[in-house]
Amino acid sequence: MGIFLVFFPEEKHFNSSTPSSTTSSFKSPTINSILKRTNSSHIFTRTQSTISICALLIFVTLILFTFSSFEPNNDFITTHRRFLTQKDHGFHTQTKPSSNLPALQGLGTLYTRGTSLMKQLVICHVTEHVTKKELKLFMKTFHRSGLASKSDLLFIFDWIKTIDSFDDIIREENDVFLKVVEKYKQELDNGSKVVDFLGSFDPTLFVKPGSEPDKGEPIWGRRAKGYNSSFGNGDLTELTRMNYGSVVGFGIGELDPENSLSGFMDHASMSLRRWASYPMILGRVRRKFKKIILVDVKEVVLLGDPFSRVKTHSPESIFLFSKSSRRSNKAHRKVINPAVVFGGERGVRRLSAAILTEIVRSTTRQHQSKKNSITESGILSQLVGNDILQKSINFVVSTESIPELPSSHGGMEIANQTVLIRRGNSNLDIGEVIMKHICSFSVDASVYTDC
Repeated sequence: MGIFLVFFPEEKHFNSSTPSSTTSSFKSPTINSILKRTNSSHIFTRTQSTISICALLIFVTLILFTFSSFEPNNDFITTHRRFLTQKDHGFHTQTKPSSNLPALQGLGTLYTRGTSLMKQLVICHVTEHVTKKELKLFMKTFHRSGLASKSDLLFIFDWIKTIDSFDDIIREENDVFLKVVEKYKQELDNGSKVVDFLGSFDPTLFVKPGSEPDKGEPIWGRRAKGYNSSFGNGDLTELTRMNYGSVVGFGIGELDPENSLSGFMDHASMSLRRWASYPMILGRVRRKFKKIILVDVKEVVLLGDPFSRVKTHSPESIFLFSKSSRRSNKAHRKVINPAVVFGGERGVRRLSAAILTEIVRSTTRQHQSKKNSITESGILSQLVGNDILQKSINFVVSTESIPELPSSHGGMEIANQTVLIRRGNSNLDIGEVIMKHICSFSVDASVYTDC
């Protein structure tokens, strides 16, 4: 640091008691000389003040640049994040834990950092109508689907930030499941074989024998010095190692801070606004993932791996399900169910951009006709039949709709036969069926407190 000294000119005092003996012949030159000295002194003062101000500005700039070069404490920032829309849900605001870390470039929340870089991404949007019970069930089924062993899981919430109560549920389900996997890992380390015990999922997807070449670091969060993943990943001398993806969450206000659709409609629902958030998040993770699935947590439960259908298709391929509609008599017009959309990364990015454009176009058109009946299903159904869009996206539409859970099915039948289940409005409690299935295995039952 330096010290700046500001020098001011010495004051010039003129004696007003000039002897009266001064003659009038010298009066005019004396006044001129005084004026000259006064003007030069004033100019010198202004120049010196300007130089001092410039020096001070340079000094302040250096100070600000020095402080800005230090890395901010993300833990302190995320600790003071608050849920700003608690009046809609009645949840009490809690202080974020000090271990809360941003997921990507200072945004989002990192719940679990995976063991390696995954090539698949599951993006789930959580509307304001999703309950805690529904979120817990989605997490349980996702873990047992096998997707957690080869995919990262990303939540998009219908709020400015992620909310504390949902954060707690996601962390709790992650921790419990990893404890179950750790128990299976211990069994294998002790010499047991997979055929020696039964589980509610295939543990070989999450527990790999020995070590293998590094697949790369996860893109989520930042690996701290001496970091070890939650369970059993630091010791490469063990017979087995853990394998699972990252779990992160973002508020819709983080991915679409300007609410892009607000200028076109009075209230943009989450089902429409989520398409404005995809370009930002997919742009940031571009070329990191080869396959992407978009899922509605409220409507669908994942029990298997839908990506198995994409293996032999191009990155521009998009898979969609038909929506059963008894009212539709037009066989040539397929009504699409927007609850599940999956395919190659390139195809998903192109489709999300096309849907966002079509939402704006349809909204502008309906403003003129004073209507407000824009739906995801209608827009998707329209785009699937668009000849121009078909040149850049390969649409594969299933003739079957997403099935509901029949009342005669048990947990084992669900795990073996079904990939997707639509929650529907049946009287059967899917959560109860799934939990009964989980608790029927000794290893799982020893960890879950619900059993």
